[in-house]
Amino acid sequence: MGESVHAVFFRPLAAMAIALVAAGGCIPDVEPSVFVLSRCDQVAPTCGPAADESCCAASEVVGGQFNRLNDARYPATVADFRLDRFEVTVGRFRQFVAGYPAIRPKAGAGAHPLIQGSGWDPAWDASLPAGQEELRASLGCDANFRTWTDEPAGNEAAPINCVSWYLAFAFCAWDEGRLPTEAEWNYAAAGGNDHRAYPWGDEAPSQDLAVYGCDSTTTVCPIPSVGSKSPAGDGKWGQADLAGSLFEWVLDYHADLTGTCSNCAALTDGGYGRGSRGGAFSHPEEMLSPTYRVGELPEKAQSFYGFRCARDE
Repeated sequence: MGESVHAVFFRPLAAMAIALVAAGGCIPDVEPSVFVLSRCDQVAPTCGPAADESCCAASEVVGGQFNRLNDARYPATVADFRLDRFEVTVGRFRQFVAGYPAIRPKAGAGAHPLIQGSGWDPAWDASLPAGQEELRASLGCDANFRTWTDEPAGNEAAPINCVSWYLAFAFCAWDEGRLPTEAEWNYAAAGGNDHRAYPWGDEAPSQDLAVYGCDSTTTVCPIPSVGSKSPAGDGKWGQADLAGSLFEWVLDYHADLTGTCSNCAALTDGGYGRGSRGGAFSHPEEMLSPTYRVGELPEKAQSFYGFRCARDE
């Protein structure tokens, strides 16, 4: 459980409802309620399979009890929360860049309301880019696979990558949300107590369901727009790309799971970095399962890392 994903690979509102019926697609057991977030005035609705959905949609995840990692040794309870339908996109992140650095988090921002000490620690300020130029430079972490461009260039609906854990946290706090806990992310990806093998169900992964498996050491792999495998690859509550596309940062430190969890998060550094989930375009099938978990140094910005934000009812 303490292995870096980098080492693994390189050893290698209540407003409108999402219409999720499509030929050959899976229909979630629960039709999600969709909310459009507040900081989306300038973000074009170009996400989803038809490129006509709000990139800022979030749907309610109905809380409950389940077993983390689909393992009865690790029971957990999760309260209701909202989770972004899509990974944060380039176009959505552009609004954050435009306001940076004045919008860096204040102490305690981005906290989970039920988890004491989960908000922004001012000691982390030093791990954020000093200014906008440094931020833009950091988003170019990989010349071949970065999705960011300094000016809009046709990939505004692609998921933003090359984002450190600190930047992901800062964005979600600015966006009046927070990073999901590992238990929340796991709950959404496993369909709660459905304990699904994959977000869409028990069907084996395929290129119709997830973006994964490109050997980026030898191949140039385009990173599709978010929701390109929707609705067939969506989770129970309508989230797209919970498997594949990009690994997603979670709030927790990467730590061994213990006992019963009730709206919990691992907030003590065990030496394995921060947690991430979900696999990526550049990684193999076995990393797509909701039971697969890895850690990475929170300051690292990599082309196969992105994130989505959570919010509270």
